Amino acid sequence: MKRISLLVFFVSLLGCKQTETLSSKIKDDVTFLADDALEGRQTGTDGEKAAAEYIAQRFEDLGLTAKGTEGFYQAFSFKPKTDPHQEVNYTVKDGDSSITGTNVIGFLDNKAENTIIIGAHYDHLGYGAEGSLYRGEANEIHNGADDNASGVAVLLDLARKLKSANTGNNYLFMAFSGEEMGLLGSNYFTKNPTIDLQKANYMLNMDMVGRLKQDSTLAVYGVGTSPILKQVVKANNSKFKIIENESGVGPSDHTSFYNSDIPVLHFFTGQHEDYHKPGDDTEKLNFEGMETISSYIFDIISDLDDNGKLAFRKTKNESEETPRFKVGLGVIPDYLFDGEGMRIDGISEDKPAQKAGLQKGDIVIQLGDSLVTDMMSYMRALSSFNSGDKTKVTVKRGEDKVEAEIEF
Repeated sequence: MKRISLLVFFVSLLGCKQTETLSSKIKDDVTFLADDALEGRQTGTDGEKAAAEYIAQRFEDLGLTAKGTEGFYQAFSFKPKTDPHQEVNYTVKDGDSSITGTNVIGFLDNKAENTIIIGAHYDHLGYGAEGSLYRGEANEIHNGADDNASGVAVLLDLARKLKSANTGNNYLFMAFSGEEMGLLGSNYFTKNPTIDLQKANYMLNMDMVGRLKQDSTLAVYGVGTSPILKQVVKANNSKFKIIENESGVGPSDHTSFYNSDIPVLHFFTGQHEDYHKPGDDTEKLNFEGMETISSYIFDIISDLDDNGKLAFRKTKNESEETPRFKVGLGVIPDYLFDGEGMRIDGISEDKPAQKAGLQKGDIVIQLGDSLVTDMMSYMRALSSFNSGDKTKVTVKRGEDKVEAEIEF
């Protein structure tokens, strides 16, 4: 991999050395990856390369073996998709309008039969690439502290913990790029693996694990992808309010491995108002919560250490049943809410919900003629409306029911 400035390289080394005596470097890792100097880590940029160098140096310091195609690095070049439904083109020639991203891969070899894959994407949206939800002035850096410097920091903490424990498996630690552009790095790896994927035991993915809320709600997706996973997730939990989802398909890198018939678990602390916006910064993260999540995942790995290779099980692909809709309320749903209705976790400016006076914390219980009991029923109700339609929405606000008129 081409080296970038020596200044960036030595800064990355400094970041590693400053906290050698601490039991956890989680905060330091996030602070480096989400610094303005990396300019939002967009795939193919110098900021992404600086992040890749930092992660590779951390892998080396942790005693991991390089398992990329060039040291710790696995580069992949692709043409950006013009149609979201087309297959990505990884076959490019010199001079093509292509982008090169880099996966960073380290291996802990315990001479075991099978390998556990632990992954997190490190790329983000730069100055507001496609996918940004920011509507302010242009050229604002999207640092992505929660999304997903947090997941990389937990991955590195797990590598530290696993160096001398749980030797029933080998461990492949992977920091993916290209996730924000469509799971490109993880997809490329499963098509061009640097280990025998037939020997892959299961895959753990951390994406947005930095904002554990006061009620300690943690989403764990993929519990249906092996018969034992639901039991293990429950048995090792003493600190979280777990929201389970059986499906192995979702908008993060675990999907690439599920599609390769590998059991997966994906950990997630929920959406927030800074998602895909410049406000996703380091000082807003719950570092104590991240350490607790790291310990919980370590306990799951420990519990499964002597279980051999897990059986894979297909799950219902809930994304195929998701209704398509032409309009939106302009809200951020609380995906971790497990009560009746759809709780609003954020309101977008100058959108139908704000204009109707809806507030963060409101629980939508009826939209038009349709009762809203959960996220799926909310989306079904929303899919029946077109731009320009008017309807009534009923929300629960505290102990009161509030009715408002919505115009899409």
